[in-house]
Amino acid sequence: MSLVRSAGLQKFRQSVEVLGGDAVAYARRAGLPVEALDADELLVEDSALASVLEIAAADLDCPDLGLRVGEAQDFRMLGPLSVAVQHSPSVGDALECVSRYMFVHARDLSVSLVDDPDGAQGILGLRYSLGGGVRPLPQATDMTMLFLHRAVMLLVGGHRYGLQSVDLPHQPVAPRSRYEEAFGARVRFGRAHALLRVPTTLLSRPLEGIDDTLRELALAFLSRQPSQAGSVTTAKVRTVLDQSLGTGSTELVDVARVLAVHPRTLQRQLAAEGESFASLLDAVRRARARMYLTDTDMPLAQVSSLVGFAEQAVLTRCARRWWGRTPTALRREARGTR
Repeated sequence: MSLVRSAGLQKFRQSVEVLGGDAVAYARRAGLPVEALDADELLVEDSALASVLEIAAADLDCPDLGLRVGEAQDFRMLGPLSVAVQHSPSVGDALECVSRYMFVHARDLSVSLVDDPDGAQGILGLRYSLGGGVRPLPQATDMTMLFLHRAVMLLVGGHRYGLQSVDLPHQPVAPRSRYEEAFGARVRFGRAHALLRVPTTLLSRPLEGIDDTLRELALAFLSRQPSQAGSVTTAKVRTVLDQSLGTGSTELVDVARVLAVHPRTLQRQLAAEGESFASLLDAVRRARARMYLTDTDMPLAQVSSLVGFAEQAVLTRCARRWWGRTPTALRREARGTR
């Protein structure tokens, strides 16, 4: 099992509902948390994400569903990675950044530059693959490859960039003309790998409007992300808590429901990773409270509410435990005031 950010499903709900489909029903059939349809930061199984596309495409008799979703997605769904990419000096630097940090978006998904499979001079391949030699399902492949193509177009200002052809490992599930309309180039099916064949000169093409400070901030964040899957359940629970704090329930039973597991099973999985639900909730609250106290002027009562405390006094007690000082003292210290 590999995990991906639920951002990979961006625009899925809208795309199927326009066609009269029931996105919630499809998610349940695929074993996908329903909350993943409207959130970007949940960690979901890549197989469930791919399955929901196949289920919906079959039910709606819409063989180009993956292409439709890929056409609608926003490059910003990659979060900090999109910032680092868009503010790279050149297309080559941007693609190297994608290759290095794609694991932040999907652990086993990789995008890499490879030799042209046809051996043509001045051409190279921008290849998409999954770890472990897994062969991705057609709809997910179509969606990802079209998103990748559109991302390169965005980098060059929305212009054509010399795409020679598109290689896909499966046979066409929609009319060939639909693929070529979407990519604006010849599409070849039943190939060894999924890749875009692009000119080598593309790599040296400079990007416009870059901000070095933004890029460095984004790269600093990306470099701190663990490159191995590590504590899978811990990461999933932390993501749900971070998203729910102040806006939804942070009770164990409700978090377990979001992750589609029994509460006791969730507790056992966390224990196996050396964590507990209470400690994770406490850590998420501590980080959020510190941010509100040091970066905003919110009244303490509002801060208390946003981190899930019923009373301000609870925030004060926790602040003394977390930082050895009151919330007001922490705020003053952060601002260099007495």
